[in-house]
Amino acid sequence: MPFTSHPLTPDRWADLEALFGQRGACAGCWCMYWRLPRTKYEAGKGASNRRAFQTIVRGGRVPGVLGYADGHPVGWCAVGPRDTFPTLDRSRTLRPIDDRPVWSVTCFFIARPRRREGLSVRLLEAAVAWARTRGAVVVEGYPTVPRTGVRIADAFAWTGVVRTFERAGFTEAARPSEARRIMRKEL
Repeated sequence: MPFTSHPLTPDRWADLEALFGQRGACAGCWCMYWRLPRTKYEAGKGASNRRAFQTIVRGGRVPGVLGYADGHPVGWCAVGPRDTFPTLDRSRTLRPIDDRPVWSVTCFFIARPRRREGLSVRLLEAAVAWARTRGAVVVEGYPTVPRTGVRIADAFAWTGVVRTFERAGFTEAARPSEARRIMRKEL
């Protein structure tokens, strides 16, 4: 499968809309979960979150990368400097582990018919490559850890899983809870 990736810029907004669909990826998120205070995020699910995310993209910030297979958008990976995701700093488990300037990978979305094809790893590698071009020296992610023997539902794997990060060359930097890891890659 020919796979390519591109930063999300205003000229690719229609591709993101096609990928996310009417529901905005997952229940009206539009990739705003980590960017807004919780009450504002919840109140904005749907059209308001869509407009907020489009404003980010139209404003010239690249909030992540889109993955394409055979020329069609099949996946999304959010990546940016940690301070572009203020909810991370309000999280009890995902506070900074040191004072290094990191870029954060906060979410993935893969088109339903293309799941379980290894696209998350390819998107993560593309996100790391993009971050490197922007001067990142450390990229970290916050994958979910499924309970032993339990397959995690796709809807709950939006921050990725440990195996994806390991396959992309990340190592565990911290274990803030049973269900969450902080994985890092030095560039």
